[in-house]
This record gives sequence, structure tokens and C-alpha cells, in this order.
Amino acid sequence: MSAEPATPPCVDLDDPGSRTARRVVGALALAAALPALYLPGRTHDYFDLKIYMAAMDWWAAGNPLYDYVQPDRVQGELYFTYPPFAALVLLPFSWLKLGATVAIFTGLTLLGVVVTTKWLLDPVIRRHHLPHLFTLVVGVLLVLGVESTRETITFGQINMLLVVLILADLLFAVPRDSRWAGVGVGLAAALKLFPAIFVIYLLATRRWRAAVVAGATAAGATLLAAAVAPADSWRFWTHELWATDRVGRTDYTGNQSLFGLLSRLIAPEEPSRLLWLLLVAVVSGYGLWRAVRASQAGDALTGLTLTGLVAALISPITWTHHIYWFIPAVVILADAALGTDPRSVAGARRRRRLLILAVAVTSIIVYGVVSFYDWGITPTPTGSPWEFLLRNAYVWLCLVLLVVLPVRPGTRVQRRQHAKSDTLPETPIRR
Repeated sequence: MSAEPATPPCVDLDDPGSRTARRVVGALALAAALPALYLPGRTHDYFDLKIYMAAMDWWAAGNPLYDYVQPDRVQGELYFTYPPFAALVLLPFSWLKLGATVAIFTGLTLLGVVVTTKWLLDPVIRRHHLPHLFTLVVGVLLVLGVESTRETITFGQINMLLVVLILADLLFAVPRDSRWAGVGVGLAAALKLFPAIFVIYLLATRRWRAAVVAGATAAGATLLAAAVAPADSWRFWTHELWATDRVGRTDYTGNQSLFGLLSRLIAPEEPSRLLWLLLVAVVSGYGLWRAVRASQAGDALTGLTLTGLVAALISPITWTHHIYWFIPAVVILADAALGTDPRSVAGARRRRRLLILAVAVTSIIVYGVVSFYDWGITPTPTGSPWEFLLRNAYVWLCLVLLVVLPVRPGTRVQRRQHAKSDTLPETPIRR
């Protein structure tokens, strides 16, 4: 009798070693694709950071801080536009070599990405029993691929510092009624005006003490800057704050705000301020109403994410690197999808819709609105409906998420439990 041919061994897909190998391969494949998004020609050579450092040198030489100007082929002229307190924070970096400053800013941004991604994903990992290290690695790699992160790193921006301050405050200190609640938001608002909306969010959610602390912290930091640089502080708060032309062209595609959308619709004409203020009122009212409802339901992350999206829409200038808030939105969508019971027809449909939306948002924010396009230098109105849709992609995405971002209802956690816990409070998903 002839021997039977040997049967090749089967791969046990449930084998722990096989699962680990697949995860490692998947993470390495994602990491290998990531550098393509940082290719030369699509990065900015720390352009903004170089402006900050040049402005600090100018200021240290005894010149008025807000007289510093640098020509730019796209924006015309660029100035130092941050509040005086931000200048005090940036000034010590001008004493270092530029290369050292770049390394410090890049390292701190990368650290901020890792820390904040862990804060966002840890509760999801625990709720759905996901592989911890693999999920975190994939999450960090995806966050590094998002256009707002790429622009933050390659421009040399300070956005991740602001995000760390805001998330630490609103996800940890405020829910636990910590004595430090509000300090992070206050410092962020003193460094850059964009985060000031979170003080309004604290008031709207009746976190009175945290709102007072945030306001007092911002005021204290501002007064400290005024004591050091009284003339520059007076000039900023009475004049430069209101001069939006100092920041850049409002019609440039990188400005993904409602005012930017209106500017691109009729450029080079100035859009109607009345129409813009009407849109701001509607969007602010609706978005903050949803944010308050999310907070009342125990979903702090959705509340602050909706607030961040409102801020992006209503600010006259919202550069692409400002809109970090798409990242927690994707986490919320994925978490809600995983928490939906697929055994019913309605549950299966809802899970499918949420997952499709999460993938769509991720794809859009990785591809971006400015990374792969040259929208030109001369201000011109948008040429076609398709171009208008594309050039305002983040505006549309913010508006969609304001409406459809799910609120994950949860039971209220006792203050005592908040104080003892070192992690984010659990938010059970309604099944």
C-alpha cells in the first residue's frame, strides 16, 4: 500500500501566538505606511515655530512684540498673534539653538499624542476587552497619520500642549471635583484664545467652581504677562486681538471655519458679518445644548468633543491643525458601535452605520484638505460645487458630527469614587 500524502499543518487562528503575530504584522504595516504622509513637499519645516522664535528674538532685542512681521507668499504678511502670556512661555526657547527647540517641541508633541490617545482608548479597551497594547499602538499610529497631527508636528505648533491641558482637566479633574479643576482650561485659554470656549462649557454644565477657577487662572496668567510686558499686553487686548488680518487670509482653504467657508464662497469680497454672526449663534446654541446633554448623561468625552467642534466652527480662523476634536469623535463612534448589540436587526444596522461613519471620518481626516492639494495663492471664489464641497470638508464634517455624534448614556459615579479612581470613569453603553 502506498503511503498517504502528508497533510500540511493547519494554522490555528485561535492560537495566542498566531493572534500576536497577526497583530504585530498589522501594526508594522501601518507604521510602514505612515512615513508616506510625512514625505518632503508635504511638510512645513517647522515654519510656525521659526516665526515664533524669530519674534522672540525681535522682542528680546527691545522691539514691540506685535510689530514683528514676516513676508509670506500665501498669506502676505505673518505676525506674532498669540497672547502675551504665550510669549512669556515661548521666550526661554529662544535662548536655545533652533535645532534643540525643534527637538523639544517635536518630542513633547509625540509624548502628548501617546498620553492623550491612551486617555481616550483605555476606557474603550476595558469596556470591550480589547487587546491593550495592540489597540494603543494602532491608535497612536492612526493619530500620527491624521492631518491635524501632521500639521501640528511639521509646523512646530503648540496644539498638543493645549489638548493635554484640556483633556486632563475635563476628563479627570472636573469629574472628580478636584481642587485643581479648571486650572488646565484656564492655562490653555491664556496661551491661545481658542480654548476659552471650554470655560463657557463649564458654565453651561453648571460646574461653577471649575469655571471660576478656569477664569481666575486665565486672568492670573494674563495679569502676570501684563506685569512683565504692560505695553504689549495693552496693545494686544485693545487692538491686535480684533485684527483678524494679522492671522492670515480668511479665504485660504486651511481656514476650516464657518467664516472661512463664507469667505471662499465670495472671495475676494468680505463676507457678511451679520450672516456669519447668525450662523455662529445657531451653531453655538445647538452644539452647546448637545454638549450639556451629553455631560448630564455622564458622557464627559462627548460633551467636550462637541464643544471643541463648536469652537472650530465659530472661530473666524480655524487652521487644520486646530481641529484635534475629530480624533475623540472617532473614538466615540467606535465605542458606541462596539457597545451596540448586533443580534437585533435595528442594533445591527446601527452598529454598521456607526462603524461606516467612524471609517469615513478617519479616512477624511487622514487624507486632509490641504496636504495633497495646492489651492493657489490668489484669493478666488470656489469654482464648482464639487470644489466647494472639497475645500470645506472639515466644516461639513464638523456640522455632521454636531448632529450625529452619539451620546453614550451612563450612570452617575459618586464623587468619592472619582476621587479614588486613577482612570477615566466607566460609561456603560446602552445595548
